[in-house]
Amino acid sequence: MINAAIFASGEGTNAENLFQHFASDPRIKIKLVVTNRADAGVIARAERYKKNVQIISKTTLLNYSEKFIEFLQVEKIDLIILAGFLIKMPDAFIKAFPNRIINIHPSLLPKYGGKGMYGMHVHEAVIANHEKESGITIHYVNEHYDEGEIILQAKCTVEAGDTPDTLSKKIRLLEFEYLPKAVEKFL
Repeated sequence: MINAAIFASGEGTNAENLFQHFASDPRIKIKLVVTNRADAGVIARAERYKKNVQIISKTTLLNYSEKFIEFLQVEKIDLIILAGFLIKMPDAFIKAFPNRIINIHPSLLPKYGGKGMYGMHVHEAVIANHEKESGITIHYVNEHYDEGEIILQAKCTVEAGDTPDTLSKKIRLLEFEYLPKAVEKFL
């Protein structure tokens, strides 16, 4: 069985989707939720599903990576899923979990990736550039923002009347459908 940790900074809708999807799958156990925000919505979602929650500051994550990696190893974490985690993973994590950290990004990488390209910033750029399609990319994490090996991509059409908000809703549906599939590929 694979033990997974979900790292999230926001509401945790993708985390909850994964809790539900894998609730009865004997191949994986989501043991832990890690967040960098004490007010993140993911905390309440995790508690509803009786998941252990760890709140870790950016400073702690960056300056005490080795200690937190040791904690994850004691917890026997095999896979880290970044689901809206807004801190770049330190190199120590990438070395400790090679090809075992996956990230979901709200664009068709390599377009609209890199530092500062997350959430609505991505959707605003896609709309401003009059793109005909957008989508999601699920990829392994390496030492560069959004440049790891792609696991899968899924597309949606950007309609003439779309706004960043309507595009965000389309992207969210793709995330709900395809993030579990990417985790299944890992399994």
